[in-house]
Amino acid sequence: MFSGEYEHVVDEKGRLTIPARLRPELGEEAFVTRGLDGCLFVYPQGAWRALVKKVADLPLARRDARLFSRMICSGMECKLDRQGRILLPAPLRKHAAIESEVVIVGVDSRLEIWSKERWLRETAEMEEKSAQFTEQLEGLGV
Repeated sequence: MFSGEYEHVVDEKGRLTIPARLRPELGEEAFVTRGLDGCLFVYPQGAWRALVKKVADLPLARRDARLFSRMICSGMECKLDRQGRILLPAPLRKHAAIESEVVIVGVDSRLEIWSKERWLRETAEMEEKSAQFTEQLEGLGV
């Protein structure tokens, strides 16, 4: 399970160093794709295969299912190099408005890569809505 929040920098070639603490669970190969809310999702191979199976079961006749499938599956496999870096392709960096400073966030079975600016906005919204979360989670015994 991934967790934590890590600030890093994407180099001029589009490479991002994955924090050493996250590498064992991520493995040597991962899948990077467009995520929701303006970030990138990074999945280890096992979690990626499970997600693709669920996406493949979506009804092909529904346009929203086709769009979601294209969005998720349009990413790419990437291997971590010896320094623990992955290459973030230009189209994916554009999707997430990533130029240099990023925040890597562990979210259960995946990592999310955010531009630092977008992450600051996202955390501000999380803090603003924390009271609502508390009320909704109360029934779950959290």
